[in-house]
Amino acid sequence: MFNDLCVRAGIRYPIFAFSHCRDVVAAVSMAGGMGVLGTTRYTPEQLERELSWLDAKLDGRPYGVDLIFGAGTKESSNAEALDPIPEGHRRFVESLRQRFGIPESKGNSVEQFGVGRNLVMSSQHAREITEVIMRHPVRLLASALGPAPDDIAEQARSRGMLIAGLIGRVEHVRRHLASGSDLIVATGSEAGGHCGDIGVLALVPQVVAAAGSIPVLAAGGIATGSQIAACMALGAQGVWTGSMWLTTQESDLHPVVKRKLLESGSHDTIRSSAMTGKPSRQLLNAWIRAWHEPDAPAPLPAPWQGMLNEGSLIGAYERGMEDLMGTPVGQGVGLIRDTEDVRGAFRRLLEEYGTAVERSYGIYSRSLESD
Repeated sequence: MFNDLCVRAGIRYPIFAFSHCRDVVAAVSMAGGMGVLGTTRYTPEQLERELSWLDAKLDGRPYGVDLIFGAGTKESSNAEALDPIPEGHRRFVESLRQRFGIPESKGNSVEQFGVGRNLVMSSQHAREITEVIMRHPVRLLASALGPAPDDIAEQARSRGMLIAGLIGRVEHVRRHLASGSDLIVATGSEAGGHCGDIGVLALVPQVVAAAGSIPVLAAGGIATGSQIAACMALGAQGVWTGSMWLTTQESDLHPVVKRKLLESGSHDTIRSSAMTGKPSRQLLNAWIRAWHEPDAPAPLPAPWQGMLNEGSLIGAYERGMEDLMGTPVGQGVGLIRDTEDVRGAFRRLLEEYGTAVERSYGIYSRSLESD
């Protein structure tokens, strides 16, 4: 499993783990992979604390951060910024609040649950937190929903960071190569959060061919070592994982949502624009179902759809309304049935990978003998 990408990234195993939880990120990096912290839920002040904690905890071990660029132009959440939201959409959301009995938010749960900041994506916010990131020894800067702006990419490279571009279609590869990305994350439709509409098995070989000498990570529904072996056989040099860490002991995901994930199958997820305004795979819940009813309006573009949703969903979390609670999650949720600690889950991936490789080699050897 050790390869040139491991050398460049300073890691032992080419297993990258996306999480909004610093404890998960740290545990993966300490196990020999690379933890990647999602930054959308944090203010600049909060991110400064999180990265300072990671610096101290990891003591030089590499970690990464993930940002969303080009997702919108929201500067604030004041009334003036809400003007582009049509009155019909406001009325629809108010009807949902009445239907589900959602109370007014107490106004303090963005920090507690990360709901609002995960829904409302802002290019301005990305630039603000980039200033924080540049003050820390981050090894990897991952850019979702488009390449990092040239000035930010230049800053990152000058500080020795690798730049990863997350893509969902092969035609996106060219943009990231032109921007100087050091690796490409081929994100299949099985993935949690923002994803394309092509499955991993079809997407990865196309991206590998298009990327040339640039290493490719496979992403989407990966929760076992045998899947890692399969992705490496397709030409990927590593994998990008996410959903499998949501139910770990270290994860700070709400206990109710953890339980729902453990009880869910792959069919309990849906790729929908209802949450953020861009297609993302989510745990199916009553709120998302309502946006797919025949009389529902079409979701607004990002960031307006997230702005429209955030107050209601924060109120639902504050009240603990289970039918409305959810999270971005991939179809790999169907493979998750136990709450593991991160180190144990990481060790399991390695053992399963080894078993899968040995099994494949055995099949290959026997086929040669039969010839």
